[in-house]
Formats: sequence, C-alpha cells, structure tokens
Amino acid sequence: MTMQKAFMQNSTSDSTNTTPSAQTPSGGILVGLIRLMRLHQWSKGIFVLIGPLFALSDGKLQTMPRSELAIAVFSTFLGFCLAASGCYIFNDMADVERDKAHPRKCKRPLASGQVPLGIARIFGIMLLIISLASVFGVPSELRIWVLGLLVVYIANVMLYSGGLKHIVIVDVLCLSSGFVIRVLGGCAAVGITPSTWLLNATLFLSMFLAFGKRLGERRHMGSDEAAMAARDVQQHYTDQMLRMFVVVTGVATLLTYISYVQSRHDDFVYTFATRQGSLDESFGFNLMWVTVAPATLALLRTITLLMRGRYDDPTEIALKDNMVRLAGLVFVASTVIVLWIHLNPA
Repeated sequence: MTMQKAFMQNSTSDSTNTTPSAQTPSGGILVGLIRLMRLHQWSKGIFVLIGPLFALSDGKLQTMPRSELAIAVFSTFLGFCLAASGCYIFNDMADVERDKAHPRKCKRPLASGQVPLGIARIFGIMLLIISLASVFGVPSELRIWVLGLLVVYIANVMLYSGGLKHIVIVDVLCLSSGFVIRVLGGCAAVGITPSTWLLNATLFLSMFLAFGKRLGERRHMGSDEAAMAARDVQQHYTDQMLRMFVVVTGVATLLTYISYVQSRHDDFVYTFATRQGSLDESFGFNLMWVTVAPATLALLRTITLLMRGRYDDPTEIALKDNMVRLAGLVFVASTVIVLWIHLNPA
C-alpha cells in the first residue's frame, strides 16, 4: 500500500513538472527564430510604399527609371521590416520575465524557452546590421537619408523598449512615430516630399492602432489586473479613456483622409461627356471618393471587434477578420484602379 502511494505521488510530481514543457511551442530553435521575427508584422511595411505610390500617380517620378525605382522602394521596405524584426527581438528580451506570467505571451519563443537568450541576441544584431545594409539598394544621392531614418527608427524603438513604453500617452506617440518614419523613409528612397495630409493621416491611423491594441488587451483579458500584468502602462489607462482615444483617433483618421480626397478633387475627377441636341453637357465626380466607403467600413468594424474583446491587436483583426480583409482588399483595388485611370486618361 505504501509503495503504491509513493508511486502515485511520483506520477503526480512528474506530471506537474512536465506542464511547462507541454506549453512550449513545437519546433526547434530555427522555428523559434522565425517566430521571433514576427513576419506577420511586416504588413506594417506597407507604409513605406504609400508615398512612392501616390507620387507615381502625380507624375513626380517620371525621371527615375522604373527598375531603379522598384529596387529603391523594395530595399527600403525590406530594411524597415528587418529593423522591426530585430527590435521586436530586443523588446521580447526585455519583457521575457513579464511574458512568462502572461496567459498568451508565455508561449513566445523566449518566454517558453524555445530560443536561448544568447542566440536571440546574436540573431537580433544580425537583423539590424542587414537592415542598415539594405540602403545600398537606394540611389547613392538618397542613401544617407534612408540610412538616417532607419537609425532614427531603431533608436525610437529601443527607447520605447527601454522605458518610454511605461509612460502614458508617450508610449503611443513612440509607436506612431515608427509609422511616420516608415512613410518618410519611403519618400526619401525616391527623393520626394511627403504631403502634410499623408503625414497627418499616418499619425492618426497609427495612434488609432496603438490605442486599439491597449483597449483590446484589456477587453480580451477581462480584468484590469491581468492587463496591468502584461503592460505596466495599463495602470495609467482606463477602459473609458481608451475607448475615447480610439474613437477620437479613428474619427481623426477618417476626416484627414476624406480631407485629402477632397483636396485632390481636380486631379481625380472623371468626366462623362454627353451630347443632347446642340448642347455639350458633362457629368463627373471625384473617383477617389469611392475609396472612402471601404476605409470607413474597415475602421468601424475594427472598433467593434476591439470593444467586444475578440482580438487584442488591430493588426491581427486586419489579418483574420473576413469583413476587414474584404474592406481592405476593396480599398486597395479601388485605389489602384483610380490611380491607373488617372495615369491613363482616355
């Protein structure tokens, strides 16, 4: 009887000791390194492409060969994506102990022990070096500007990870600055000046995403204690405050974009000419206006899902929610079509 009791105790102890390993994600170090890069976050690199895309529609890049343009933009896009991945690694290293106590983040490669800290540090440094080297794909006369913006971007993220993320409002401004720097980097790669409308829209949209993530974390976890355990800065926010910030920045984003569309009325008006009797008549409207509806749908749907607590990151919503993905696809498709019509008038 004593031997059977001892066996049962040993079995229970073994089961308890294996619990952490059972939570460790499957795959070796290589898989863990790939997960550390957070490749799904590379979607944020699209902000690098916005400036060159609209400049191309305005005919500002006619003097630059298309192959040189494509290489410069792609190199800058890749540089910012690799820089972001490298910074994510160092941020995870700083938060590893906190992540171990988080119900979801405990499965991250560093928190779960899938990747040793030493290997992660070396990999992060390699990514940052390669990101800086990517500027060699940019024309030599513009290279220094893109390199400088990459350095500023990395410094901004490191300062954020080093302590600014614990200061209310400042944490969101740091995150938003990263998006604005991406836009500036894309413009610098092709030698154009970004419009004030573009910078304002980028700032408000990125603040919306950041505040949305803060709100999503609180709603998703279901308790203030859990949320504050995930981020120290959460103790300075309240649900009501974050809901207000999300709505304000969301509306500001829409109004800024709508104002931009209105400011380009003369550029994107398409006229349908008709003839009745001896009179020439015409009807037309700003084709860029058709992009407002899908943009509004995507933003309002994102706010709805954040309020419900179904997701804790707006970026995750953009990748997983069918309605948001469809709205995004319609927005991109309609924008491309309008720009093509603008570049190829009948």
